[in-house]
Amino acid sequence: MQEDDGQYKDFVATRLYCSNCRLSMPVMERLLLILPDGYFYEYICQDCGEVLGDKKVSLKREDKILF
Repeated sequence: MQEDDGQYKDFVATRLYCSNCRLSMPVMERLLLILPDGYFYEYICQDCGEVLGDKKVSLKREDKILF
C-alpha cells in the first residue's frame, strides 16, 4: 500500500461544539508547549474563552535536528 502524501497532514479545526455556548463555535488555536517530539496546541472558544480541545503535532524529520 502506498503512503498518501496528500491532504490531511495537519488538520486544523475551525469550529467545535462549546458546552457553555451550546453551539458550534469558531475556535482559536493556541500553541501551549514546544516538546522534543512535537507541538501541543489547545482550541479555545472565541466567544466565551472555554478550552474546547487540544492536539499534538509531531515534528517533521528536519525540525528534529534543532532539538
